[in-house]
Amino acid sequence: MTDLVISLAAVFITAGVLLIVANHFGLPPAPFYILAGLIVGLVVEPADVVELAQWGIAFLVFVFGIQVDFNDLQSVLRDGEVAAATQLIVVAPVAFGVGLAFGELFGFAEPVRNALYFAAAATLSSTIVGGGLLKAQIRDNLAHGRLASSIHFFDDLVAIMAVLILSADQLTDVQLVTSNIGIGVLLILAALVIYRHGFPLLVRLADGVDELVLMGSISIMIAFVAIAEMANISIVVGAFAAGIAIRNDGTQALPVQNGIDSIRDFFVAIFFVTVGALVSIPSVEVLALAVVLVGLVMIVNPIVLMLAFAYEGYDARTSFLASSSLGQVSEFSLIIAIQAWIMGTIADSMFDAVILAAAITMILSSIKRQYEESIYETVIKRMFGDRQTRKIDERSQVADDIENHTIVVGYGRQGRRVVETLERLDRPYVVVENDPSLWNDLRSECRNYVLGDARADYTWQRARLDTVTSVVSTVDHAPVSQTLLALDTDADLILRADSTAEAEQLLEDGALYVVVPDMLAAGQLVEIIDRLLSGEVTPDELSEEHLDRLATLERYGFASRADRL
Repeated sequence: MTDLVISLAAVFITAGVLLIVANHFGLPPAPFYILAGLIVGLVVEPADVVELAQWGIAFLVFVFGIQVDFNDLQSVLRDGEVAAATQLIVVAPVAFGVGLAFGELFGFAEPVRNALYFAAAATLSSTIVGGGLLKAQIRDNLAHGRLASSIHFFDDLVAIMAVLILSADQLTDVQLVTSNIGIGVLLILAALVIYRHGFPLLVRLADGVDELVLMGSISIMIAFVAIAEMANISIVVGAFAAGIAIRNDGTQALPVQNGIDSIRDFFVAIFFVTVGALVSIPSVEVLALAVVLVGLVMIVNPIVLMLAFAYEGYDARTSFLASSSLGQVSEFSLIIAIQAWIMGTIADSMFDAVILAAAITMILSSIKRQYEESIYETVIKRMFGDRQTRKIDERSQVADDIENHTIVVGYGRQGRRVVETLERLDRPYVVVENDPSLWNDLRSECRNYVLGDARADYTWQRARLDTVTSVVSTVDHAPVSQTLLALDTDADLILRADSTAEAEQLLEDGALYVVVPDMLAAGQLVEIIDRLLSGEVTPDELSEEHLDRLATLERYGFASRADRL
């Protein structure tokens, strides 16, 4: 225990110093965490690092499980399954063959088993890193974010199966392998039962006390991890099942999310630092394995997935961005390698290569995100352009004779109110939205809509930009606002910003009006106080007005969609 405490102290002191440097220069933290790990690895024993890594991964996998929203994934689940299956069918056999060839070349004791480790590392993508990249921008609830999340979920299910199988000492021990799979399946089934019945019961018993909901959720995780430990399978399997058991829909999950978010960064630091700490000085064998593995993960995987998404009918930009966040070695691959290292069934050079490739892909992914738009504009768009538009056409409805209309960007709570106003005034409009989970709402509530990326040319062509009189954006994402300002139109542009400085810049660039929500809220508060103190309205009348307004906001999704724009 003393060694573990010393290891934690070394991790956080080193990471803290380097994180200050990263923050000062505005750089992504992941590379600095891994650099901290390289330093920590010089003074901390590998056994302590491995133990920290397992617990860090387990908690973060639990967090991802909580964040999985089955209702939202349903909108793209089939497409995600097709793309993920294509990836497995194409990449996994190639990676296995390459791993087997390396095993024969380097004389591994168990070449087949090591080839399986190599194939797992090459095929599965990281939920922790990829999900973090999605949430670094407002893109996790857009089409490419939904698709990437569905791939992560599918890969995690495959990874759980791989962990259960490869954790057996002997793959030929059918009884042990079957037993491990059976325990894993039972844990997942138990999690689904708790998701359906147990967690809602916990919320009712907590009777509005958020702390009780949070403690109950942590208790569920501890119970699942303990069961996994007693069953002699990876604690990560139990943590993943526990995450699924916690519901992520409605306000009942907010106490858990808020509480978990406050300690998530603690385990993020542990995860990245331990990855760096496990990296060792590479030999020629390790470098060869790692280079090929990085190529498969960061080049072959994204290309296969992008082509699969394009085949499913998604436009080039959505296909590229969805596949772009899937180019990292999975944390489950690390767990598989760590367990194999503990059991002594993985060659030292293969273990070092998987760790090195994981560190490299995680660093490069965080850096690559900053250049995604440049890569798309200079390479992908020139190669594919807007050739594939089937998904946009299938999920759009715009009257052929529409003209002199308003385009509303975003169908969140503000967009809904804008649409309601336009309908009350009997003005033609087209809604542009990029969240597939809102498609049913668009079909039932809007006369004209386009389900497509606001930054893609074809979306605006489909929305009939050539006859528009005004564009109203409810999205406070600067790149989207800049895209609207660059449109070839004389229409009035009403945009949204999250600061007055950004609003002033948008006005200078050509916007007619820029909405700043904080300013509107402050102005409304001043107006209310003025009306009350001047005697224009009585306290009872003001309260009644407020209740009526809240009822209206409820009708347009303020309560049920509080996390959406």
